[in-house]
Amino acid sequence: MTLDPILYAPLVIQLHVAAALPALLLGPVALFRSRRDRWHRRLGYAWVVSMLVLAISGFFIPARFALVGPFGPIHLLCPLAIWGVLDGVRLIRRGDVRGHRIAMQSVWFGAVGVTGLLTLLPGRGLNHVFFGETPKVAFAVIGLGLVALAWLWRRRPRAPRDRQITP
Repeated sequence: MTLDPILYAPLVIQLHVAAALPALLLGPVALFRSRRDRWHRRLGYAWVVSMLVLAISGFFIPARFALVGPFGPIHLLCPLAIWGVLDGVRLIRRGDVRGHRIAMQSVWFGAVGVTGLLTLLPGRGLNHVFFGETPKVAFAVIGLGLVALAWLWRRRPRAPRDRQITP
């Protein structure tokens, strides 16, 4: 394992990775804790900021498989992540706890979980970081990661359908 592909990467990639770490780590704590208290709110604010930095910086990373200008298929996830996070904030401000939870969990699973696993594909920078000389091991890790995400998705806490908070 070597951090050289990240340390010597362009600044936008370093920023993207720096935002991805709190998005990855804070997400489960904020999203899956049973208690909804001030820590949930504080961690949630930090997670929202990291997700927005992650998604916005993603626009500036050139695609390997560019389809339209410098943008490739993975760039479609950037506006989806931004929209999902902002929608989740809007929903909680309206008092829609269930909608907020669905929006934020969907963003974490899709933008952080699935997309994060795809960054491990052979030929990508994080594959070199984690797997070095054995890049094909990533396929097993990605498979296990997808199974873990599916298991988490099924076990995620769900808000009651009629639960609303008053402003």
